[in-house]
Amino acid sequence: MSPSIRSPSSHAAVKDRTESKVDLPDSEWDMPREILLVEDSQGDIRLIREALREIGGGHVLHVVNDGVEALAFLRRKGAYAAAPRPDLILLDLNLPRKNGREVLAEIKADERLRDIPVVVLTISTAEEDIMTAYRLQANCYVIKPVNLDQFFRVVQSIERYWLSRECGQEGADDAA
Repeated sequence: MSPSIRSPSSHAAVKDRTESKVDLPDSEWDMPREILLVEDSQGDIRLIREALREIGGGHVLHVVNDGVEALAFLRRKGAYAAAPRPDLILLDLNLPRKNGREVLAEIKADERLRDIPVVVLTISTAEEDIMTAYRLQANCYVIKPVNLDQFFRVVQSIERYWLSRECGQEGADDAA
């Protein structure tokens, strides 16, 4: 299976989603970004961590293993009281305790969290999951490839698009 980034059929819907890309002043683009990975597969966590390490950039990866933990982290509750606000959320759909769809709905309904870009990173190729994710205002839907090299390329593409200076500046220039 080749890597696949799925978007809704409407071009306007894609444009609306990309406008919430990380928008930072020039001086902050060189700083590492905070990434929240919501994933229960230890193998996928290791792969994502390694792909980000290869990219460099010093991004800080925070990992939670279920939807309840994700919301506690984002709302800085309990053990996550000192958690940083992430610049990007990588969200699996198939999670224990509270699934990714529920987490996405709560993030986008929360005025304090809704502007954080959420990339759904999942194995599901079901059209219903894709459309539901976009209906819930996911910024991007990415199907996890099974091939190791493709998996690394997908993670690196996500980083380049959502967190790198060049792409972020282009997005900011386009929105102006």
